[in-house]
Amino acid sequence: MTTTVRVLSKGQITLPRKLRAALRINEGDTLVLEQTKDAVVLRKGKTIHDFLGALPSKGMTVAEMREKAASAVAKERAQGLR
Repeated sequence: MTTTVRVLSKGQITLPRKLRAALRINEGDTLVLEQTKDAVVLRKGKTIHDFLGALPSKGMTVAEMREKAASAVAKERAQGLR
């Protein structure tokens, strides 16, 4: 699919409805922009590795982030069982 979009004053673009539907892009999804030599590739993020350049640096490795997230989920589940 090839389509044209206009860049607005704040750098915003609107993805056409057919394109969003075809790629299953929904409100709230995070998209990854990758710059190549003469193009921009836009794709839907799937794993934490897709977001490494976009996430604020917390001084943690991916493994540490996963461990922290798993601990938080375990804590929430334990509190919910009480």
